[in-house]
Amino acid sequence: MPRTPQDYTDNTGGKPNWCPGCGDFGIEAALKMAMAKMDLDPDNVALVSGIGCGANAPYWFSTYGLITLHGRPLPVATGTKLANHELDVIAWSGDGDAYGIGMGHFIHAMRRNANLVYLVGNNTVYGLTKGQASPTAEKGQKSPSTPFGTPDPNIDPLQLAMSSKCSFIARGYAGNLPHLVNLIMEGIKHKGFALIDILQPCVTWDKIHGYDYYQQKTYDLQQSDHDITSKKAALKKMMEPADKLPIGIFYKEERGVYEDEQPQFENGPLAKQDITNVDITKLFEIYSF
Repeated sequence: MPRTPQDYTDNTGGKPNWCPGCGDFGIEAALKMAMAKMDLDPDNVALVSGIGCGANAPYWFSTYGLITLHGRPLPVATGTKLANHELDVIAWSGDGDAYGIGMGHFIHAMRRNANLVYLVGNNTVYGLTKGQASPTAEKGQKSPSTPFGTPDPNIDPLQLAMSSKCSFIARGYAGNLPHLVNLIMEGIKHKGFALIDILQPCVTWDKIHGYDYYQQKTYDLQQSDHDITSKKAALKKMMEPADKLPIGIFYKEERGVYEDEQPQFENGPLAKQDITNVDITKLFEIYSF
């Protein structure tokens, strides 16, 4: 029997506790639908998250799940992939988790090009901790932490990803489910690090970027004459005026993935290697002082 989204749902941890209308519901639904369409084995999927509203997602998936530290899902996801690169590894963060405290890990994970998918729910605020401005908040945006307007210019995660040698750069929208499902599927199929920045309304704390806002501004990048192999074309689309928000794949390239370039994996994933007769005596002899 073909798998359905329900096959990836674990109700033992209760139901999602997100605010009604939260964009995280769209991301959750899209991810489960994408996995069902690809007929992924739940026992072969690892979902890794950090801290934040969306980071609670592993509670409600029937896959393997790891909830890590704030800003730290990518080192854990990378380690998971290195230990057993036969797993489908998906990391899920919010914009504060990914582009704030997790910025250093974000940059290095992209240049390493580990074969995993990174879903980032981008709602311009720290929704879990009362709506402070996140690094993607526009200059002047008011929030509980910036009542007179955010003094700093916002981070553009897509341009940052391009400069960090990310091999798959895409943007989705939590209110366009069919499009987001296909985008996640393409990210999972890609061999390499796949960033999918997902525009999502925070209906509680961000009264500017709601569903009406994104419905009016987003358009399907793949419906235009866009060359996803061209860095120049990708940057041009990333830098379009604020009244246009293209969603889709901006850039994609095929290059060696991290786990394929490590000599210790010549005999297969670490999780499946026989370590019962490993002798480290020589290492002690070489490195003893």
